[in-house]
Amino acid sequence: MAKPHLLESAGAAPAALVAPVAVSGRSWGVLALVFNAFAFGVSWWPFRQLAALGLHPLWLTGLSYAMAVVLLLVLRPAALGELLRTPALWSLMLAAGVTNACFNWAVSLGDVVRVVLLFYLMPLWTVLLARCLLGERISARGGLRVALALAGALVVLWPVSGSAWPLITSLSDALGLLGGVGFALNNVLLRRQSHCSSGACALAMFAGGSAVSLALAATLSQSGPVTPLPAASAVLALGALALALWFLAANLALQHGAAKLPANTGSVIMITEVFFASASSLALGASNPGLREALGALMILGAALLAALQRD
Repeated sequence: MAKPHLLESAGAAPAALVAPVAVSGRSWGVLALVFNAFAFGVSWWPFRQLAALGLHPLWLTGLSYAMAVVLLLVLRPAALGELLRTPALWSLMLAAGVTNACFNWAVSLGDVVRVVLLFYLMPLWTVLLARCLLGERISARGGLRVALALAGALVVLWPVSGSAWPLITSLSDALGLLGGVGFALNNVLLRRQSHCSSGACALAMFAGGSAVSLALAATLSQSGPVTPLPAASAVLALGALALALWFLAANLALQHGAAKLPANTGSVIMITEVFFASASSLALGASNPGLREALGALMILGAALLAALQRD
């Protein structure tokens, strides 16, 4: 689930010149972000389909993101030199790699709604990581978002029976949580490296997603949790290429939408990813949420909305 930051700063133009296209530009920006949210919200489906053909999500993530790296280098060749000259971006590669490897593996294993909700505990992790890495104070509003997100997580993880304490009972739960931590770290590092070009950041994130996934797949395939890379076939190759193009298109849409809309507006729209993931997984039988998950969802999404709308 890589979301490379491709936003380019746009030069200002006189209001009289931009007014006639302002509404149209904003509308296209909204549609672009909705498409991005849709693309990542339904990405669980191709991962499961190709896993059924023998291509584990880690192998698929690594191969498709490697293809995306090649495509990105064709579009922005100067990004490679900047990435190699900027060691700080290498930590972004690692964070993005953990995010994508964990999330894509998780949604192929467990209940999609549950995984997405645990992944979207970003308000909790972002506040804590921003405090540790950026020295940002935790405001009262930030504390409220942390409490709300944490309460939602406890509700989702609380066992139906047995233990009196919330537990991580499956690999998909653990991967969803770890992926969310990685995504929050990814966002904090992007803020720290805001002086870097969007192309270099995007390349770091795609390259990290590929490298970490391939390294994990190669290691874990030796001990059993991950199936070995299957023999090459036209179906698997085309599937990986299609997914690479899908993710690259989604991120180009993110670039366009983010350039057209205020950041807070964009953040709210991006939360629709949870809706697309939930609706598609419910329709296709990949989720079976109950009242407890619904309550936890309201808390976690409430924290995400507050993070998007509030200014500390």
